[in-house]
Amino acid sequence: MREFRMRRAYDPPEAADGARVLVDRLWPRGLSREHAELTEWDKQVAPSDELRRWYGHDPAKRAGFADRYRTELDDPERVEIVRHLRELAESGPVTLLTATKEIEASHLPVLRRRLLG
Repeated sequence: MREFRMRRAYDPPEAADGARVLVDRLWPRGLSREHAELTEWDKQVAPSDELRRWYGHDPAKRAGFADRYRTELDDPERVEIVRHLRELAESGPVTLLTATKEIEASHLPVLRRRLLG
């Protein structure tokens, strides 16, 4: 069974993380690449800049954001990355990383549901 965890990129790595994949379009401010201990950075699967700016983490726009992001995930390039992440999870847990403070208000839950679906 595939396991996808969600954590902040700033949290110290844990042994249970497995593959650590940053799925933000922008590199987390103040985080060095050495401390991130990433397996990979898949910025192409992150929400578009336009969608990210529109959303602005406004709670009133959360449902609309999720709908629009699900539509973006149907893009062929993103479909390929989702397939790749599923394959990566066949050999152990994958931890999806974001710089966002409120993970549940970010794109990670939407992406995780797609990966598990």
